[in-house]
Amino acid sequence: MLPSPAMLAAVAAGGAAGSVARYLLMTAVGQWLGTQFPYGTLAVNALGCFAMGVLAELAALVWSPSPELRALLMVGVLGGFTTFSSFTLDVGALVGRNELAAAAGYVLASLVLTVVGFFAGLAVVRSFVPVSL
Repeated sequence: MLPSPAMLAAVAAGGAAGSVARYLLMTAVGQWLGTQFPYGTLAVNALGCFAMGVLAELAALVWSPSPELRALLMVGVLGGFTTFSSFTLDVGALVGRNELAAAAGYVLASLVLTVVGFFAGLAVVRSFVPVSL
C-alpha cells in the first residue's frame, strides 16, 4: 500500500526545509571556521542526531504526533538536514532492544559500505570520464 498524498506531501515539505537548513548552516559554519575540515558537515550531523534523539524520546514518552507530523519532522526535515540522524535512530532502536551485536555490526557495515560506495562511485565516473591533472 502506498503512503497517502498527505504523508508524501509532509515528507516532501520537510525534506525541502531540512535541505535548506543544512545548506544555510553548512555555509555559515564554513564562513566561520573555514572549509579545510568538514566542520559544517560535522555540525549538521551532530545537531541532526541531537534533534532526532529529542524528537524520538519526546514521541516515546510524552508526545503523540500524528503520523504525518512525525514523518514531516523525522523523515522529512531531519532526513533532508542529515541522513545520519536516521542512522542513529536505527542504532538506538537496536541498542534499545539490547541487540548490541547487531547495532555494532550495523555501525561497522554502514561506515565501511558508505566509504567503499563513495570510492566505487568515484571509480565508475573516472572509468567513463577522462580526468586531466
